[in-house]
Amino acid sequence: MAITRYNERFIRTTNEDVYTYSPIFKKRGITSIENYSTAVLIYPSPEELAEITEITAVWGVGSKYFNLAKEYYDNEKYWWIIAWYNLRPLETDFKPGDVVKIPTPLETILTAFGIL
Repeated sequence: MAITRYNERFIRTTNEDVYTYSPIFKKRGITSIENYSTAVLIYPSPEELAEITEITAVWGVGSKYFNLAKEYYDNEKYWWIIAWYNLRPLETDFKPGDVVKIPTPLETILTAFGIL
């Protein structure tokens, strides 16, 4: 199982009348919504960056974070590490030909980001 970026995040449950009386929510059986608190993003320190090896890949037409994560980490659920490490949260932040940095080893980067 992948380590999730939602670990140790506060979850707030909203039970509002709008969920009970709205036809859309009522039809789907939704009576409440769970909201995750905003994550505090910790970028690795220079010392931690020294322990990380970067693999570079070239962003192409049709490239996706989850495909890179599957290729380099054997798990597409770690796509967010590549986005976070490159400080580009969206795939549209890359243009074809841009260099993408993939941090390895996975355990080291998870520790540096404060996940492990």
